[in-house]
Amino acid sequence: MKTTNIFSERTSIKQVEEGDELAPKFNSKDLIPVVTTDAESGELLMHGFMNQKALELSIETGEMHYYSRSRQKIWLKGETSGFKQTIHELLIDDDQDAVWAKVTATGGASCHVGYRSCFYRRINLDRNINSDQKAKLQFTETKKVFEPTEVYPEESNPTKL
Repeated sequence: MKTTNIFSERTSIKQVEEGDELAPKFNSKDLIPVVTTDAESGELLMHGFMNQKALELSIETGEMHYYSRSRQKIWLKGETSGFKQTIHELLIDDDQDAVWAKVTATGGASCHVGYRSCFYRRINLDRNINSDQKAKLQFTETKKVFEPTEVYPEESNPTKL
C-alpha cells in the first residue's frame, strides 16, 4: 500500500502538547516506541517500534505494523503467523514520542516465542538479594499458545544476542 506523509511538522510546544495535529517525534534512528495492549482486558501484549511508514500503515489499514530492528524492515503483525492485531484505538503521549495501541489479537497470541504476551516472565523483586547474586525471573504464563518452529518453519529467530 502506498502512503504519503500524513504527519504535521513539529512547529511549537503548544502545537505538540495542546494541538490537534499528529506530529510524532521519531528518535535518532527514526523510530518511535509503541506498547500494545489487549483492547478488552488491558493486558500488555508487547513493546515494539515503528518507523514513519509503519505508523502510517497502521493508521491507514487498522492493523498493526511494526519496524523490526533485527530484520531491518517493516512487518505486518501476523503476516506469517496469522496472529494479526486489529487496532481498536491508537493513542500518542503528551509530547508525541510514544504510541499506545489497543488491539484485538487474532489467534490469542502476540509473542514470537509462542506465549500470548511478550511479557510472560516477572522479575523476582527479592529485596534481600546479595550483590553477587543474579536477579531471577518467574514465568507468569506456563503454556504456549503455539509452537514457534511450526508457525515459523522458514524464519530465523528475530532475537539477537
